[in-house]
Amino acid sequence: MAFDELHKEYEARRGKALSMGGAAKLERRRNAGILNARERIAYLLDAGSFIESGLLATSLYPGDRDKTPADGKITGYGRIDGREAAVVVNDFTVKGSSSAATNMKKIAHMQRTSVERGIPMVYLGESSGARIPDNMGAIGMGTLLAGNPSQYARLRECPWTSAILGMSYGSATWYGCMADFNVMRKGAVMAVSSERLVSMAIGEKVDAQELGGWRLHSEVTGLIDMAVDSDEEAIDALKAFLSYMPSHNAEAPPQKAVSRGSDDGSRAVASLVPKSRTKVYDIRKVVRAIIDKDSYFELKPRFGKTAATVLARVDGRVAGIIANNPLYKAGAMDAMACDKIISFMVLCDSYNIPLIFLVDNPGFVIGLEAERQKAPGKIINFMNALQLVTVPKLTVMLRKNYGQAYINMAGGRNAAEVAAWYTAEVSFMDPAFAVNVVHGSEGQRLEESDPERFAREFEAFQKNNSVWDLAATYAVQQVIAPQETRAWLIRMLEVHRNRRTGDIGQHRLHNWPTSY
Repeated sequence: MAFDELHKEYEARRGKALSMGGAAKLERRRNAGILNARERIAYLLDAGSFIESGLLATSLYPGDRDKTPADGKITGYGRIDGREAAVVVNDFTVKGSSSAATNMKKIAHMQRTSVERGIPMVYLGESSGARIPDNMGAIGMGTLLAGNPSQYARLRECPWTSAILGMSYGSATWYGCMADFNVMRKGAVMAVSSERLVSMAIGEKVDAQELGGWRLHSEVTGLIDMAVDSDEEAIDALKAFLSYMPSHNAEAPPQKAVSRGSDDGSRAVASLVPKSRTKVYDIRKVVRAIIDKDSYFELKPRFGKTAATVLARVDGRVAGIIANNPLYKAGAMDAMACDKIISFMVLCDSYNIPLIFLVDNPGFVIGLEAERQKAPGKIINFMNALQLVTVPKLTVMLRKNYGQAYINMAGGRNAAEVAAWYTAEVSFMDPAFAVNVVHGSEGQRLEESDPERFAREFEAFQKNNSVWDLAATYAVQQVIAPQETRAWLIRMLEVHRNRRTGDIGQHRLHNWPTSY
């Protein structure tokens, strides 16, 4: 009889916890077309694979225990496409999924298990920040907010992913910024504090989207990697990202069968790139032509658009592609592009993903605005990170390649192997600029004062930039035709595998900040 009573209590407590914030709050979300926390878990994980950790957890405060099922954060383990993962899903229907003592312990447990057992972490974020009054006063600050400092100590030992799916302040923002991949649903907000608190602090009305909307973070800050229209699309993107990642940094990324028709695009790749270096084109079409069909996954497409950073597969193996995009600023790299490329190199080196550089750039953006954006520091950070990369690096020069950017884009001995299309040219600067620097007068370009002489001098400079001189000095190991690019990459990726370590790198960048 006593057992029956205990079982009834067990079922009642489970039912209370599974009801989340109650029927009314769940109905409001349903009417708004937004998934609740448990629906998000069901969409994310393989059917029947979720085992919850802390279902019966509640607030430490006796008066709040009946109002805090699972303490507002649902945690546990489940499989994503057959692979184990640790998950933290914020339940906004319970006190806005605010951070408190119990749920912070739950998150810490998931983080610890992820690292110790070698499984990815998944955060589905939506939170109102620290719970008040729990975190108020000296006792709250001393025992709760500062109670788990290790939650901010991140080494890239296992992939961390985040989806910002609603109003996200405090912990949801921190974990989003710490993640290797952060996707955001349009309409959501990611910020330090809510627009209400900010408006009170500065004495004027603040718009939530201007404070932390998807346009800000995808185009200006670069703190998100992708913006999508729905919860389902966000979770799909998160799952797609994980499909390129190993479960932990001591294994190689998963290999897949090569899609039928993957070689077709490479035959016409030359037609995608104009011979004239002054004509623009979209490098993303070239990338799609040389990778396995339907394996294109671009990170930060709206940020630092003078470069494209793409996860893809080449002959079934995962590779990271860094490509100058002449469609924007002629491919000249600015401060945002530097940050984007560094972040991508750190990701790939941390998870044993070889890097491919596709080069067509006139150098770095120069000028007053570039200096204000700390261009020298960004360029040297780029160079520093490049030198610390231990996964194989392959470089293909397509057209122009000038100045310091030649080095940063893995030219010379900065790559394991360098190839150049026969259309490539390399020099310290654009020949037109060089002629004016050497032969022009103060305040007047030579092409304006003496067009005929400019043409002669330009031809001389242009001749010295040819790929044949580069090959003669063994600064490139092969000169190839554009249509040979895919085959060359496949072969070189076979040659330059890290056989001694089972394709595992040294991870010298694994403690580089995810946001800087």
